[in-house]
Amino acid sequence: MVNSVSSSARSGLRDWIMQRFSAVVLAAYSFFILGSFIMYPDMDFQQWYTLFESGVMRVFSLISLVALCAHGWIGMWTVATDYMTPLQFGKAATPVRLLFQAGCFLLICVYLIWGIQILWGF
Repeated sequence: MVNSVSSSARSGLRDWIMQRFSAVVLAAYSFFILGSFIMYPDMDFQQWYTLFESGVMRVFSLISLVALCAHGWIGMWTVATDYMTPLQFGKAATPVRLLFQAGCFLLICVYLIWGIQILWGF
């Protein structure tokens, strides 16, 4: 029996679908980057810059960045709720879990903003 949860509004099915969808996006992006390295083994900085200068590549990279953040958040939320329990941490489990989740959320937001700045040059 579950006595407490971090958020009663969470949907396990929604998280599962988002995790799988983000994994597909990340796999597609990884294969594209790997394919670029294989097809152009002597790629220099100018060619790399030209590739990432295109709007399509920037949008693909942005979608991949958002997918990475969503994937990471769902994964870390799952780790926190599965392993930071009263059995391991006693009565301090809830504050420890919330502190961990807040730290993960803050770090993911920083990485997202930083990635957007890198991609779009803000």
